[in-house]
Amino acid sequence: MGFYAQTIFPTLLDWVMSNSEFTAYRRQLLADVAGEVLEIGMGTGLNLAHYPESVTQLVAIDPNLGTHRLARKRLKETSAPVELRVLNGESLPLADHSFDCVVSTWTLCSIPNVQAAIAEIERVLKPGGRFFFVEHGLSGQAEVAWWQNRLTPLQKIIADGCHLNRDMEQLICDHFGQINVKKFYSPSFPKPVGYMYFGIADKKR
Repeated sequence: MGFYAQTIFPTLLDWVMSNSEFTAYRRQLLADVAGEVLEIGMGTGLNLAHYPESVTQLVAIDPNLGTHRLARKRLKETSAPVELRVLNGESLPLADHSFDCVVSTWTLCSIPNVQAAIAEIERVLKPGGRFFFVEHGLSGQAEVAWWQNRLTPLQKIIADGCHLNRDMEQLICDHFGQINVKKFYSPSFPKPVGYMYFGIADKKR
């Protein structure tokens, strides 16, 4: 990773993702997370303050060392035992059926091989485990999707690999089957960057 990705982008990411609307989504998503938890793409640690006491162990991963530096400042805000690791989500050195829950917040958009990452999420979840996610991605409106497809090459440069045009529901369903997901536009961002997928996928027992 270059200077921009490790030094400038983490600060920009932290500023954008500290939005009060996103904070409310985090709080709502994480309220029912419990047990041994894996967070894919911890970013700058904005989720840390919202994990409930029901979390007994948190393993948080991110390949960007620049985000780790900011995340460590937030470790003081959580009482859960946290292990930060420099890893990507596509090939996890973690045992099968290791976690009760996996969390991903605005992360799947930027993983190069997102299909591999979702397969890994399903693999490390215990039978009956749950994948909690909030992501942005491809809109169901053709005119918005048109802009998303054309803006994605620029977005990948500005936002360290972020894609605007991934169908998150379909990608997750490919590995989990039917999922419970709400789709909506964020009121804080233009439609091409603000189409949200908020939901839970349950691993079959």
